[in-house]
Amino acid sequence: MRKTTALICCMFAMCACDKHDPVLPGVRNAIFDTVSVKVLNQDINNVPESAFVFENTGCTYTQDSSNVIWDGERRVFSGFATNNSVDSNQKPMCDGKYLYAGLTTGEVVKLNPKTRQIMWIADVYSNSNLTGGASMVDIVAPIVPYKNNVYAGGLGNAFCKINATSGVKQWCIDISVPVPFVIAGDYAFVVGADNYLYAISVKNGDVFWRTFVAAQAAPIYEKGVISVRKQQINAENGKNIK
Repeated sequence: MRKTTALICCMFAMCACDKHDPVLPGVRNAIFDTVSVKVLNQDINNVPESAFVFENTGCTYTQDSSNVIWDGERRVFSGFATNNSVDSNQKPMCDGKYLYAGLTTGEVVKLNPKTRQIMWIADVYSNSNLTGGASMVDIVAPIVPYKNNVYAGGLGNAFCKINATSGVKQWCIDISVPVPFVIAGDYAFVVGADNYLYAISVKNGDVFWRTFVAAQAAPIYEKGVISVRKQQINAENGKNIK
């Protein structure tokens, strides 16, 4: 992690940085009412055979550490400056004629790279995170466009479903997301920074189960089994497979 000095100054300056969006004007509002995840402890019925695979190999746009997006040497998004971020390999996601990008300031942006028009900016951030002393809000896991929605997780304790057309958040839950996640059928399987694997309904954000994992690594889904490195987990109930 790098560039933390400015954040520390903000925290001592009457916590101004925890209430104001570094990008959008005005006060930064909480995106959910609770600061804890409610786990239903329920099994998933009819788990899918395979996961959704979003092909982004033909997306040639690049994104630098200052949130600037480039088409070769042509700037298509001017970026938002930040004094506090983590080292990562952010890459825009191409979906039709639009781009989605996760920013180091905790937002997802949708833009038309040909016209440089910003379609919307959505906050993926819990404002209780900074008041608790955590310092990072970056979106480092790849964004997943899926069925006219986009799914994004930030290090600022928020995993969200966002309408791809309007940018309106459908739901958000309090999970900090440091690694790529996977969507299979009606469920997202997300490894959080707390070392839990979560099974989340993409319809409403309900958490069916969660289970401890030994590593913060991207989950792999195949035929009802989730692999997190060498650990194998039953997607139906979250139990380890021996």
